[in-house]
Amino acid sequence: MLAALLFVLLVSSGAFALIRLAPGDATSELFLARGDPAALAEARSRLGLDQPFLMHFGQFLTGLATFDFGQSAVFGRPVGDLVRERAAATARLAALALVLAAALGLPAGVLSASRPGFAALVAPVSLALVACPPIVAVLGLLLVAVQTGWLSTAPGSYAVPTLALALPVAAMLERLQAQATSEALASPDLVAAAARGVPRARLVWVHAARQSLRPVLGVAGAVVGSLFSGSLAVELVTSWPGLGRLLLDAVTGRDLFLVAGCALVGAMLIALGNLAADVVRAVVDPRVRDVP
Repeated sequence: MLAALLFVLLVSSGAFALIRLAPGDATSELFLARGDPAALAEARSRLGLDQPFLMHFGQFLTGLATFDFGQSAVFGRPVGDLVRERAAATARLAALALVLAAALGLPAGVLSASRPGFAALVAPVSLALVACPPIVAVLGLLLVAVQTGWLSTAPGSYAVPTLALALPVAAMLERLQAQATSEALASPDLVAAAARGVPRARLVWVHAARQSLRPVLGVAGAVVGSLFSGSLAVELVTSWPGLGRLLLDAVTGRDLFLVAGCALVGAMLIALGNLAADVVRAVVDPRVRDVP
């Protein structure tokens, strides 16, 4: 948990520092349009852009300590309210995609490891999906939806964005689960259990499946990270009102506090995903709880 807190702090602080030190700011358009100098000075003072970097950065850290994320220069609203609204939409989409990916990928991985014929059919599809960027996946699904009418393309519909995020993750889970299950089936304890007459189905779906979850859960952080990194392109293409679209608007508008707020919430969601995975690993495999 301490590592998660440090991770969130570093990500949000890094985002703030990068945007603050980069050329230009939220008042650049007003400056380029040769706006009223008094209005320009007032805007820079209101946003804290007329302060030295260290002083401005110190105010940002103080705001984090009191859960005050500042005011959005683009939307004119408190950053905390904006990121809460959009993060909830992204979290719903990511959670649904993760559940669908696990429901498809984990059983398919177990089947691939225990049935060579099934693996010969599934492995090429999984490799193709793993190599498929989310932007390609969502464009392909939109083409299928428009041509066939099988999926809704209305703004706010879950079908296309969920599948675009879930299918590459399901393919990655299938490959990881297949490898982990193969290694578990070849372990001495399962070989001995098979020699004692334990049914094949119980060996595969109970003992091997449980043992193989440990290495799969070990990459849960990468899975959660891929969902949030892929959601940017998916949300833009499907007009999903989530954190990815908000982050792009913030970066485009050089909205300093909004960029930092989006980065902070994204880091929090990734950290919570890692923490939940660690807890599940400890439940699934008690050996994880043993401290050497």
